Amino acid sequence: MPDRPHPSRFRARFRAGETLLGTFIKTPTSHTSEVIGGLGFDFVVIDEEHSPFDRGTIDQALLGARAAGTAGIVRVSEPSAAKLLAVLDDGATGILAPHVDSAEKAREIVACCRYRGGKRGYSNTNRGGGFGATGVWEHVDRRDAETVVIAMIEDADALDRLDGIMAVEGLDGVFIGRGDLTVALGATGYGDPRVQGATEKIIAAARAGSKRICIMVANAAEAAQWQAFGVSAFIVSSDQGFLRSAALKTRGEFDALAAKTSASAA
Repeated sequence: MPDRPHPSRFRARFRAGETLLGTFIKTPTSHTSEVIGGLGFDFVVIDEEHSPFDRGTIDQALLGARAAGTAGIVRVSEPSAAKLLAVLDDGATGILAPHVDSAEKAREIVACCRYRGGKRGYSNTNRGGGFGATGVWEHVDRRDAETVVIAMIEDADALDRLDGIMAVEGLDGVFIGRGDLTVALGATGYGDPRVQGATEKIIAAARAGSKRICIMVANAAEAAQWQAFGVSAFIVSSDQGFLRSAALKTRGEFDALAAKTSASAA
């Protein structure tokens, strides 16, 4: 396994602006997060919002991430108190909350993820609490210190409320959802000036509010472009995307072999 800080350090690394690499996990199994984590990825995002995960399969995927020593973040299907509590109790390093379009919503999400100053329901008899290995206040302080909370900015309404969202205490950073922004703005794609302008506006507001920024990119070259704007965390593809790319490459190589064989036989 590559040398990499323990997942408990992920929030500190994110807040410090380290360059971090992650991917989405779309397949409800422990295997993909374990494989990706074992390759040295800093984090995986288990995608309950757009994939067929339930609490049981999220638990398995988090176990795979833990086995590989990578941070397991969960994009919840909705940022309700019950959903947030469940994934944090199951040992998630943090949460990615979709469609955060107001300061009020951001504050509610943060409150559900924090004990002190918040309203997270207490239990230490789960993976998040070492199955009872930590005492009450040790657990409270550790989880409050280590749990990362990231809001997805992906709605047109959010663009008019950025300063308020970025001012929410306890919110560690934002993920810019360019796919949803493209649809919301009726744009042609990520390169559309409206999406580009919205992305740069979000970045400027995040930097002004001392929030870290995560974005999905195609490759390291695109990451370097956004890094120049102050983005530090990057999501590339997904387990399914990597699987498809590798399978497609192999299929193409064998198609070429078959064509060469046919030409030789002619």
